[in-house]
Amino acid sequence: MRYLFEDYALDPDRRELYRGANVVPVAPQVFDLLDYLIRNRERVVSKDDLINAIWNGRSVSDAALTTRLNVARSAVSDTGDEQRLIKTLPRKGFRFIGSVQEEGGDSPAVPDNRVEPETLTLALPDKPSIAVLPFENMSGDPEQEYFADGMVEEITSALSRFKWLFVIARNSSFTFKGKAVDIKEVGRRLGVRYVLEGSVRKAAGKVRIAGQLIDAVTAAHIWADRFERDLTDVFALQDEVTVAVVSAIQPKLLQTEIGLATRRPESLTAYDFYLRAMQQYYLTTREGLAEAIRLAHRALKLDPRFGFVAALAGSCHLRNVLWGYAADPQFERNEAIRLLRLALSIDDHDPDALALAAATSAFMVGDCESEIELADRAVALNPNSFVAWSCRGQVYRIAGLHEEAIRSFERAIRMSPVDPRLHLLFAGMGSALVELRRFGEAVAAGKKALRQNPSDLVAYRYLASAFAHLGREAEAREAAASVLAVDPAFTISAFIARGGQSNAKLLIEGLRKAGLPE
Repeated sequence: MRYLFEDYALDPDRRELYRGANVVPVAPQVFDLLDYLIRNRERVVSKDDLINAIWNGRSVSDAALTTRLNVARSAVSDTGDEQRLIKTLPRKGFRFIGSVQEEGGDSPAVPDNRVEPETLTLALPDKPSIAVLPFENMSGDPEQEYFADGMVEEITSALSRFKWLFVIARNSSFTFKGKAVDIKEVGRRLGVRYVLEGSVRKAAGKVRIAGQLIDAVTAAHIWADRFERDLTDVFALQDEVTVAVVSAIQPKLLQTEIGLATRRPESLTAYDFYLRAMQQYYLTTREGLAEAIRLAHRALKLDPRFGFVAALAGSCHLRNVLWGYAADPQFERNEAIRLLRLALSIDDHDPDALALAAATSAFMVGDCESEIELADRAVALNPNSFVAWSCRGQVYRIAGLHEEAIRSFERAIRMSPVDPRLHLLFAGMGSALVELRRFGEAVAAGKKALRQNPSDLVAYRYLASAFAHLGREAEAREAAASVLAVDPAFTISAFIARGGQSNAKLLIEGLRKAGLPE
């Protein structure tokens, strides 16, 4: 494996740094420093990380560390003032920020600014970590696929409520759906120690679930069991599976905590409608949102105390407004507000419902103080929730607290590193970066979003703005043309009227510079 950046190549096997065809002489510690920073380029590396990795934990002065960093920068034609490749983040650490390609093995080189699950390797968190893989549907009925998927979502949700447990979000785990997988590879790609896999068979009014918990580092089987229950008792079955899995990881866990972590509606039929609504919601299309709203209302009719479904329906109405799908924007706006208030009145302790309500309110109401309070409560209730952290990012971005917004988006990405919806988070980060005048980083975030979703309207908007601020007029015009290609009726005034842009002055200024219609 070699790491390519600019006109350099780092070869860890030969322990050589090349510039073109020429070897660049570097001291062993400097080489190790470069190697460590490049391998861990997806995160900020602390001083302690470097000392443990390069100096084996020996005491090293700040001056000595700074000297080595400066020598490493010099070896790749970087400087402490420019920090083009090795960036210092005061009081946090260091990060290699150059664009890197990996060369070697059986796979072609992949730029590091692309979300590429095949090459992504993450370090294990500092607490027990788990991914719940999609359960195989053994029923032979494609219509029951949603049930198997929903069971996994509920187990994931229940596990995620435990603050001591790091749980990978549903959408990253589901990238493995329908594939033969190597458990060790899954662990490396998702950055987890444990993997739960299993199967669901639903027939003749009964459901049978088989599951096994595997150590992804050693491939050892830690736990395996199967459960069969009447279909009407599926939530008790979910409780039993969750108790078994969590107890295998932490035997001292109190059963009362399992009870607190369990969220379930009173009616199985309402649960079915909820699962099908979620499937449509994930599509992010006009038709998908319309169907998700219809299904959510069916669930609410059957179970009026199902708070998360109310928040989900409100979020669908919000998206209709923001993405220009609404035939009657005022109706959609009123419904979004009504449903978020309904969700909070039903259950103000469900972290994902709180998070969706906070984000909806941020766009539609604009009471920053209360929305921040809701978003903070959501992540406090469930610090492993992708939904909570991503919504918190939007709330803080709209409130004008852009640095904190970026930190929230980054935390959400770590919760679900190969999530199919990451383009929405990169879009949020790009908008925040524009307001911080970090236009180059905004462009990089926009390109990441478009690699995952080439029709992402939000990404085109802030790319047009960022390019305009950078004086890159041709690229700004091209991005503006893409905005109009995706949304032909787009105008700046209508965009502002949709909500959430009170602290987006530089974004709006850039859109005008890019030539988008007023």
